[in-house]
Amino acid sequence: MADRSTGWKGFWNRGGFWRALLLSVLYLGVYLLIGFLLGLMAPEGGDLRGEKGSAADVFFATALPIILTSALLIAFAASVGWLRELFARQSLGGRGWMWIALIVVLAINVAALFSIDYAEAGLVLVFTWLLAGLFVGFVEELVTRGFVVNMMRKAGHGEIAVALASAGIFAALHLVNAFTTSQGIVVTLEQVVYTFAFGICMYLILRVTRTLIAPMLVHASTDPVLFLHGSYPSTSILGLLPTLSTYLVVATGIILMIVLIVSERRRTAQHNLAGAASS
Repeated sequence: MADRSTGWKGFWNRGGFWRALLLSVLYLGVYLLIGFLLGLMAPEGGDLRGEKGSAADVFFATALPIILTSALLIAFAASVGWLRELFARQSLGGRGWMWIALIVVLAINVAALFSIDYAEAGLVLVFTWLLAGLFVGFVEELVTRGFVVNMMRKAGHGEIAVALASAGIFAALHLVNAFTTSQGIVVTLEQVVYTFAFGICMYLILRVTRTLIAPMLVHASTDPVLFLHGSYPSTSILGLLPTLSTYLVVATGIILMIVLIVSERRRTAQHNLAGAASS
């Protein structure tokens, strides 16, 4: 049942999709504002989209805004009393097939890690990307697999709705790239499809590991190695996996989403039958 108390804490603790969406939009607005203000001081910036910017570009354009945003999100979580419940071991576990999401994503990331031309990229740039990726994973998972999942559950939604809201909001946040980057609407829509499937995988990793830390770390390892591989690929045959990562993640996410829907509906039907038999 949703919390019916009033005030700042009461408003957010009532949860629900629209509050989760509102909080996600506020996060995005704050992040973009911080990035804009920093951009006034360092207007020439790279980003985490495969551009070969310098280490300073990556730090000022991506790492520093997300670092500052992460501090604000932690302050928000503390203000509503969510820090402990977000990072505590979750009571709702997963099923064995959910490990597939973790295996697929980690296989891609490891392959990318070993198919980067580190000599060309340079250790300073690699370290800066890894730092940026660490905070990107932390912040984006805190918002979508932390806040969104928590608020959907507080409002009493079932896990199908929780998964779809978490992945859907995560994907929708990337629509802004059509206006803040030069990648265009077609590439942005492809990115939205990818991030939705990736979000499903992260939700399943949250379920099966029972900790928010797991999707944070997996996400943190994804962006840097894929972008570095895209900009500085080596000749390793392992590079085939990250090259096909979009298709692999989309296929995995969509298939596992279907399995999740069937599994949750079956579990609900069995629960209802058991309840009817005992009454």
